[in-house]
Amino acid sequence: MDKRYEVYALADRHFYETPDRLVAGGRQEERSFETARRRVPEGWASGRIGDWLALTPLGADGTPLPGPAQGWKIHASATRADAERVAATVWDYCVPRRIPFKFVPAPHLLHLRNTKYAGRDTSGKFVTVYPADEEQLHRVMRELGRLLEGCEGPYILTDLRWYDGPLYVRYGAFARTFTVDERGSLVPAVRDGEGRLVPDRRAPSFQVPEWVTLPAFLAPHLAARNTTTVGELPYRIEKALHFSNGGGVYAGTDTRDGSRVVLKEGRPHAGLAADGADAITRLRREKEALERVAGTGVVPEVRDWFTLGDHRFLVMDFVEGRPLNSMFAERHPLLTPDPDPDAIARYTAWAVRIHGAVERAVQALHERGLVFNDLHVFNIMVAPDDESVFLIDFEAAAPAAENGRQVVAHPGFFAPPDRTGTDVDRYALACLRLALFLPVTTLFVVDRGKAAHLAEVIAEQFPDVPREFLDEAVAEITRDAGVGAPAFVRPSDWPRSRDSMVRAILASATPEREDRLFPGDIAQFEDGGGLGLAHGAAGVLYALAGTGAERYEEGERWLLDRTDPPPAGTPLGLYDGLAGVAHVLDRLGHRQRALDLVGTILAERWQNLSWDLRGGLAGLGLVLGELADSTGESELRERAEEAADLLVRRLAEPRPEPRRRRAGLLRGATGPALFLLRQYERTGGERLLAAAREALSRDLECCVVQKSGGLEVDEGWRTMPYLGDGSVGVGMVLDDFAAHADDAEFDTARAGILTAATSRFYAQPGLFQGRAGMILHLGRTTQPAATDRRLAEQIDGLGWYAMAYEGQLAFPGHQMMRLSMDLATGTAGCLLALDAARSGDAHLPFLPPLGRSPRLGSAI
Repeated sequence: MDKRYEVYALADRHFYETPDRLVAGGRQEERSFETARRRVPEGWASGRIGDWLALTPLGADGTPLPGPAQGWKIHASATRADAERVAATVWDYCVPRRIPFKFVPAPHLLHLRNTKYAGRDTSGKFVTVYPADEEQLHRVMRELGRLLEGCEGPYILTDLRWYDGPLYVRYGAFARTFTVDERGSLVPAVRDGEGRLVPDRRAPSFQVPEWVTLPAFLAPHLAARNTTTVGELPYRIEKALHFSNGGGVYAGTDTRDGSRVVLKEGRPHAGLAADGADAITRLRREKEALERVAGTGVVPEVRDWFTLGDHRFLVMDFVEGRPLNSMFAERHPLLTPDPDPDAIARYTAWAVRIHGAVERAVQALHERGLVFNDLHVFNIMVAPDDESVFLIDFEAAAPAAENGRQVVAHPGFFAPPDRTGTDVDRYALACLRLALFLPVTTLFVVDRGKAAHLAEVIAEQFPDVPREFLDEAVAEITRDAGVGAPAFVRPSDWPRSRDSMVRAILASATPEREDRLFPGDIAQFEDGGGLGLAHGAAGVLYALAGTGAERYEEGERWLLDRTDPPPAGTPLGLYDGLAGVAHVLDRLGHRQRALDLVGTILAERWQNLSWDLRGGLAGLGLVLGELADSTGESELRERAEEAADLLVRRLAEPRPEPRRRRAGLLRGATGPALFLLRQYERTGGERLLAAAREALSRDLECCVVQKSGGLEVDEGWRTMPYLGDGSVGVGMVLDDFAAHADDAEFDTARAGILTAATSRFYAQPGLFQGRAGMILHLGRTTQPAATDRRLAEQIDGLGWYAMAYEGQLAFPGHQMMRLSMDLATGTAGCLLALDAARSGDAHLPFLPPLGRSPRLGSAI
């Protein structure tokens, strides 16, 4: 579960949205700090940058005063109680001295910066001040530090603390400057001692760039920072199990008796829950809850409680077993094309038995007057006997007598607001009944009525599940909701499903917004994300055009306006940035803008890009080659050839170990293979075909055969069959390679990948990380084993995730907590995949149909 998504699910019930759009009641200015509602001083400019309000002094000509592009910047942290005082004090100090600064303007935005799964590199940063030089830095730290004495805030992990107050300092960029890092990504930058742009590192630990000298007045503070150690504790910390903004969880040993323990850390004022409780408060609640239910045999026992520095630690006995969620991959019977009926029956009996054990464990808590409040598959440990269970992570637990609501919960088990007290746990137990068979209950945060549909799917796939087991779950999940099973056109009902998806996409468009046109993945809110092919406007317009939808001219104007010029920091690549936008605009007839964008890319150090398809040389080279063909411009052809030469040279280098590299279409060597194949088709250069073979071999070296016979990319902790980062993307380019050369090893791999593309269950519907990618591959491949039956099964399975938006067919995005319309994760990608299977015309960029007949005749 990617916890970043939770904060983007707060502001809108249908789509992922930036937290600054959260409506907490009342007008925006009424929800802001009083300081943020002040009139902008004469000679100053103000403006919003994300969730910051920035104030900049102006010169006599009305333009911002020049200042350093980088240096030592000051951050101030704040609790909700002290935030107004901190903001007002900084304003009153900086304005007369004409020192630029910015601050978070509203309480709810400050809260979101400090929640449990907020970014650790930004946590605590409430105010930023930009001193002109080290002399002013020292003066501001002394004077502002005295003015803010007594104020408290979260510790800023990236910075060095000034005494014990709320001020911190870090060396970094002041202006928005970018460079390509060692992984080939465009990142914020500073200039090193020789004037070269290098990445501005923002790891959650204080670091001084090697070319920067720490000012002498900061040296004592660095020494003080390094005095706190764990050396005198009676525990040996051996492994970090988990990190969040609230602190870490560590496995260790009690050196006094050798027993295994878990140490859980709480940071003050950080890791906030919905009720404002910080990590220490929540950790104290966990300690009290565990003590209340001690001896029940279903929870870890408390061993110790101590303070180190200003952090609190709870020490518990280590619980032997495995989290329930980790058992799906090895036990779930639908992870194969043709599930064994006996395996389905055995799994059914096991799942019902485990659910009964969880119910009894929860009942034991209720009998002690405690509500768990955070029951889900990650917080249930199955003991080695495969029968007993333990419940872990009690920081949200509360006395049943309080009859309270949830404040922390997994989205797939999050009770509606009307559930309080023990009813919260009963709702989670009902969700668990369905999640044990189809772990997609995050769909319920969009529409609880989906529970009835999922129960029908489970009954069909697991015929031995007692019907009352499912019916009781649906009744509990949907009670008092006034909802039934959602009505939508099924994906297999073609072309009605195509038309319905198009209507849903267009109904979601927001051309009045600056940051995005169509709602999609949270990545669209990063630099350039609202524009690009994977998550932005370009990808949706590409899918609409490729599937024969009526031209959306207002959307095209939006994309043209937002690229004149493109925002600073927009990535350069095919799927993440300007190259992809150029490709789509050229296809839509806006060639000059496409050429302008390519010119912007070529003015950068594009040769330092990574080699991949998503954001690197492979994707850029494909766009350059196609534009060169269509325009005849020799410079574009030369740059495409240069990109190919760079990739050939990189592929001639020794292969890194498989565990040290990524594989797949988007980020692996398969993307370069695709570009080199297209260049080979263009030029006939045999070295290009040989390099493409080498690239594909590299990615196949990262693949493993599963029990089902499917070939998947091995990422070390999981295997991936998907189109974007898994084996199916490799398989698509292997199909293209097969048109040019015979290779027995590749043919064997293609067969294994086809098996991986025909499993009965996939966790998500999207094109790059879900079932739609399987549909695209099955509809395109020339392998005889890709039968109409296999394709039809996948299209029927896509319907498991189908949702309704404005009465039309739509699909949830990544993590399935909200709907998405983008190409990579959402409805546009599903539309493209289904149309490709139906007509054979729609396709991903540079992966056209292979010349076979359309699949499934006139109806899917």
